[in-house]
Amino acid sequence: MTDRFLAIVNPAAGGGKCGRLALIALDRVRSAGIEIDVATTNRTGQATELARAAYAQGIRQFLAIGGDGTAYEIVNGLFPEALSGGRPVLGFLPLGTGNSFLKDFTSKGVEHTIAALKNGNRRACDVIRLRHSEGDLYYLNLVSLGFPADVGELVNRRFKGWGELGYIAGVFVRLARLEHRSFPHRLNESGEWDRRPALFLSFSNSKFTGGKMMIAPKADPTDKQIEYVRWGPINRLGLVKMLPRLFTGTHIDDARASRAPAHRIDLQLDGPTNVMIDGEILRLECQSIEILPAALDAIV
Repeated sequence: MTDRFLAIVNPAAGGGKCGRLALIALDRVRSAGIEIDVATTNRTGQATELARAAYAQGIRQFLAIGGDGTAYEIVNGLFPEALSGGRPVLGFLPLGTGNSFLKDFTSKGVEHTIAALKNGNRRACDVIRLRHSEGDLYYLNLVSLGFPADVGELVNRRFKGWGELGYIAGVFVRLARLEHRSFPHRLNESGEWDRRPALFLSFSNSKFTGGKMMIAPKADPTDKQIEYVRWGPINRLGLVKMLPRLFTGTHIDDARASRAPAHRIDLQLDGPTNVMIDGEILRLECQSIEILPAALDAIV
């Protein structure tokens, strides 16, 4: 075991902003008396490989230098080994686009993390495990099925280089092709399967997604629960009116929305579908989602 941190830097995060600012941020961490080693990624999935190898070598303290995708990759390098090999520590120097998880605790970003590192502030946080037909994935923020995932898939495929304008374009293209689909699921092994068509389902550990939207305003990453949110069918005009409320969390008060805390969700999908997981878009046949209570210490 070592007390040093491994900082994993994704220089491409934030449209390249992370690459420009990472060295300055890391120098500030060192100035706070924190010993760190640094590894830099140059391709998708490399942060997972680096974290997995470091954990196997006895490193238990990590810094994610980037955005939501960087932290997601690191978490998937730490688990499932961390369930039996000792709880890891993860801090966030948010230099990417979304940086959603940290916003549950602070709006000060890098400043907050450096102060928390200096003071040794840590909180035990939950991790969520998604089981699908080809394996397991782990996440800190949320999984969404339906409209948000379909928008993300379209943006990645057609509007990737457009920035925020690309996301807006994706929303309106998907709006023109608005679908309500059934994602058969049940909560807490209740035996009652929900097969009703929905605009989207979300299974959240934290309030924010995309850095600004609050799809699950009642989520708490320390409460040992998954925050389940379902939005029922809605017409195009209603959806346009509802979209701004996703940024304030007030959409959850609408009669078409429902929410519940859960420790496990089972799904009976008829095949792979678009899945948004911590900002990443994958095509998966999801089978179950379950909470892993207090599985990780977050530096907050």
